[in-house]
Amino acid sequence: MAEISPEEVQHVANLARLALPPKELQRVGHELNRILVYFQELQELDTEQIESTSHAIAMENVYREDSARESLPVEEVLANAPDRADVFFRVPRIIEE
Repeated sequence: MAEISPEEVQHVANLARLALPPKELQRVGHELNRILVYFQELQELDTEQIESTSHAIAMENVYREDSARESLPVEEVLANAPDRADVFFRVPRIIEE
């Protein structure tokens, strides 16, 4: 497997807007190469009998069924409103004139 060159590490650092000193570029290059070796090892595993999953554990939808029902009465909804105007909530103005 081909190793990542220092020039390629520099190119990726530039794309990420990272200013890395030469010693740091060398360290990052070494780490990236180790990651690629690990990926190559993973590619060699036989996963033919493994079922595809999107999560490591079984997941299920925990939402309730959506059903239409009567709304709360306006007076009950507005009972704890700090400020109201007739049947509406009154809120601070956020748009300047």
